[in-house]
Amino acid sequence: MERGLIISSTEKSVAFFRDMLGHAGIQDLTVVSSAGEARRRMLEYEYDICVINAPLPDEYGESLSCSIALHTTSEVILVVKAEQFDSICHKVEDCGVITVAKPVNRGLFWNAIKVTQAASVKMQRMYCENRKLQQKIEDLRIVDRAKCALISYLRMSEQEAHKYIERQAMDMRLPKREIAEEILRTYEV
Repeated sequence: MERGLIISSTEKSVAFFRDMLGHAGIQDLTVVSSAGEARRRMLEYEYDICVINAPLPDEYGESLSCSIALHTTSEVILVVKAEQFDSICHKVEDCGVITVAKPVNRGLFWNAIKVTQAASVKMQRMYCENRKLQQKIEDLRIVDRAKCALISYLRMSEQEAHKYIERQAMDMRLPKREIAEEILRTYEV
């Protein structure tokens, strides 16, 4: 985690969050005081972690926290009044938001930061794996289209088309996708 966003309308809270995030290794911090300003910043930059100190001047903060958690890769910590903790936590936990009750205990907040950092690492691994799987699916689609072209234009069986693509890939030391793309350039207009 490298970049953080603090959304708080009180200077005392900003100082506390800045200190805690700094100790966690997050030095590139942006501070805003309203949900509207936070939404504008989220359009301009990507943040690894967002800390929302509710309530905010223009909204409480729960819809902002869910919006950030669901539409970005940011990890979100929502700090709420103790008497509203249970009801707010119930509303935002399905979005993946971590909720912390006020008054904020340093140890508990530190644990929340560490949980978000661990979740962020896990999510990055999942995004990478997802991208790899999507690439494999796309490769298979292109190879299948090339097989169909070979079947159509050269009257090969599906098995012959498959073996042809594999043999060409081995002989030319190229990925099957590149062989398939060349076949498609040759037979598809």
